[in-house]
Amino acid sequence: MLIYAFMINDETRVNEQINAEQKPVGPPKSIFREYFESFAVTLVMAIFGMTFILQAVTVPTGSMQNTILVGDYLLVNKFIFSPGGRSLPFLPQREIQRGDIIVFKYPGNKTDPRKDSSRGLVPYQINYVKRVIGLPGETVEFRNNQVFINGQLLPEHRVIGDSDDDQSALETSEIRERQPDEKYSVYYSEDTMKFAQAGRGFSNRGYEFAVPGKASVVPDGHFFVMGDSRDNSEDSRYWGFVPRELVIGRAMFVYWSCDRGASNGDFFGCVTHPRFDRIGKFVK
Repeated sequence: MLIYAFMINDETRVNEQINAEQKPVGPPKSIFREYFESFAVTLVMAIFGMTFILQAVTVPTGSMQNTILVGDYLLVNKFIFSPGGRSLPFLPQREIQRGDIIVFKYPGNKTDPRKDSSRGLVPYQINYVKRVIGLPGETVEFRNNQVFINGQLLPEHRVIGDSDDDQSALETSEIRERQPDEKYSVYYSEDTMKFAQAGRGFSNRGYEFAVPGKASVVPDGHFFVMGDSRDNSEDSRYWGFVPRELVIGRAMFVYWSCDRGASNGDFFGCVTHPRFDRIGKFVK
């Protein structure tokens, strides 16, 4: 019986080898096909990552100076904040905290929507980056340009920066009689023309939402955000609270940075004028 069992096992191995040899073998993959398959897999992984995990954004304004500079390119973690406040088990997720620098869709000016249309701003289409100041249910109040949360002075990340507005003394202009065929009298100097050509203009920011000395309660599911460069930032003081569903993620680090002034704002100039001291810097 033992010899018979060994004979059956030997026959089984021989049959398996014959079947394996008889299986048709397809033609070898071409180099083009291998590259195409590799590209397809990489593309799918990139789309998945950009949709659910990471996103790259650029910073066009100085509202977060000096924490984030104009010309910084940020990598945003879209996975860190738990959806609906419920973190998934065994995953490094948490809810939004005070001090987090978040990237979100612009919610629109709730106090005066006409200002958005006059400036060409489209709500829910533009990405903003600000620091979380007030959490849902908290009371936010401003006194003497300082922030109080639930009556307590907030230890801040505020940066004192130069405002875009020219606060120098006014220059006098010679008063002359207007000619009958003149519709307007325009006064300008070489300095003011350079000021306008550089893209700097005069603005009258009326912070209507957060009135100094008057407390505002952050609604449930919303956040109060501000720029670190407070005197040069349009934020929740100006257009209201940020709904949780508009938050994209948390700014992680600067993966590229360039001097926008030296690069003239174009892509090639940005590549050739990097700021190496900013690249790889974590945002906090």
